[in-house]
Amino acid sequence: MTRTPPPEWAPHDAVWIGFPSHADLWVEDLEPAREEVIAFARAVHAEGRGERVILVAADAAAADAARAMAGDAAEVVTELFGDIWLRDTAGIVTGDNVAQDFGFNGWGGKYDLEGDDTIGARLAARRQLTAVKHGWVLEGGAIDGDGTGLCVTTEQCLLNPNRNPDLDRAAIEAKLAADLGYTRVLWLGDGLANDHTDGHVDNLARFVGPNRLLIPTPAEEDPNAAIYADAVARAEAFGVEVVRMPSPGAVRDEDGEVIPASYMNFYIGNAAVVVPLYGQPNDPAAIQTLQGLFPGREIVGQRADHILTGGGSFHCISQQIPTIG
Repeated sequence: MTRTPPPEWAPHDAVWIGFPSHADLWVEDLEPAREEVIAFARAVHAEGRGERVILVAADAAAADAARAMAGDAAEVVTELFGDIWLRDTAGIVTGDNVAQDFGFNGWGGKYDLEGDDTIGARLAARRQLTAVKHGWVLEGGAIDGDGTGLCVTTEQCLLNPNRNPDLDRAAIEAKLAADLGYTRVLWLGDGLANDHTDGHVDNLARFVGPNRLLIPTPAEEDPNAAIYADAVARAEAFGVEVVRMPSPGAVRDEDGEVIPASYMNFYIGNAAVVVPLYGQPNDPAAIQTLQGLFPGREIVGQRADHILTGGGSFHCISQQIPTIG
């Protein structure tokens, strides 16, 4: 069994952050999404008080743009990828010089983009980490751990036949134990409505301490109210302490469709917790809640509307490299 990944609030040496690189994917959102990513990188860097930020660009032109925008707040590296969602495609660092590198199939075959299935090994090599390859599909955003051997996931994602059709619940639990040291698994049900990741848990519920899980409280006419209620019931029945934070409620795109906007997609850095905001009435309450949960860190709320057009937010585009002694 491998070493369990430290919880996200443990110290980090660095963080990989994906930089929007492909105009054909981002179209008119490319430049504003880049601005949101750079603002996120600066907040995590925190003028040198936070961790080292490594912006990952897919080609030389994007790398030049990233350097010009980031200045001394980030190092920039060039590695081919399909898109910026490094939470799902970069390796999960668990032990001294070891990154666990899982199979990736474009979120169940939805988006087959060049480089996404190999970016984890290449980034690990840049850090002189040994990439240990595992022959089953697992995205980093599908799980969250508290550092004690407990992780949370959703049935909608990890039991989806578009990921590992030959693995049942017991087999997946065995693999999580063998490959990531997770000996206890809290299974939630569905993820957020219209989430193309098939219900990644980092949009639904996040650990904020050992055995302490943060789950949204629904806003008025919230499209995810039943999903939140089911998550709370399962977590409490499992024996996890549940704490609550207001939901942003129904956030819609220009066509009126509900999109998977979530305050849960925050990133816990060494100096700051950066939470995505959407211009909703509950934005200030989300910041206030996180300040109470992480009193030693600055809580930085930043708009993430343009990143969200690609399907995710700050947690989705980042993968921390923990300090492991």
